[in-house]
Amino acid sequence: MPRRSILLFAAACLAVAVTLAVVTVVVVTGREQSGGDAIASTGQPAVGGPFNLVDQNGTAVDQSLLEGRWSLVFFGFTYCPDYCPTTLAALGAARAQLGDAAEDVQIVFVSVDPDRDTPTALKAYLASDGFPQGVVGLTGSPEQVAVAAKAYRAFYEKVGQGDDYTMNHGLTVYLMGPDGGFRSALSHDLGPEASAQLIKRVMARG
Repeated sequence: MPRRSILLFAAACLAVAVTLAVVTVVVVTGREQSGGDAIASTGQPAVGGPFNLVDQNGTAVDQSLLEGRWSLVFFGFTYCPDYCPTTLAALGAARAQLGDAAEDVQIVFVSVDPDRDTPTALKAYLASDGFPQGVVGLTGSPEQVAVAAKAYRAFYEKVGQGDDYTMNHGLTVYLMGPDGGFRSALSHDLGPEASAQLIKRVMARG
């Protein structure tokens, strides 16, 4: 390679190296000044938020319902043939294994089928044998339910037409702290014993 070409090539490499160094300094400095991204600084994803619904007694409630106690929040519907009743029963069994701490844990069942799940329907459903006592059932208008589900990143969709439709929905249980903030997610198939152990660990951290 001619000497002139070698010098031009070396100069080009030097320019690229200087540019990369400047970019690196800018990026690192920016991160140090901002303290990193929001998720890294909080350690928690953005789950939960404001909602306005009604409980199974027809009483209007909002996100303050979650304050002061630990909450296991689950989205489902009363016509669900398997996952919802199984999950509710499993959450009740997990709560029973918490001992005295069980008094500080409430189960909150949010319907994603507001057309059928009126407060009266929710109340009758949650009073069924085999379900834990004291479950808070929530419903509302389709718009209100959509807002709550979006806040929790809870997926749901209507499938089918007429009276025979069903609802597809997510199966995650959200463990919320006494401040109403998200703490952990529980898999619906984790099982009562493993769920209770996870809840205890999270509660110990506060």
